Amino acid sequence: MGEVKQRIEAALTAAFQPESLEITDDSSLHAGHSGAPDGGESHFTVHITASAFSGKSRVERHRMVNAALKEELAGPVHALALKAKAPGE
Repeated sequence: MGEVKQRIEAALTAAFQPESLEITDDSSLHAGHSGAPDGGESHFTVHITASAFSGKSRVERHRMVNAALKEELAGPVHALALKAKAPGE
């Protein structure tokens, strides 16, 4: 697992104690396009299920995740696809 992926996992685990968390590095699919650095670890897909998202709208959930990943989104992460769900959804 790459360093950026590990940082994403650690930040999301600390912030949300998710029931499930799947992080996929999609960087190879974007090689050569603007904003995609050599070496990858710039484009990710995150699927997360956590009780912290209960009663929250999709926009609120995305804002929560973006806040938890503020450092990564300001630096190495160029794009983040996100599916955030509450348990039972």
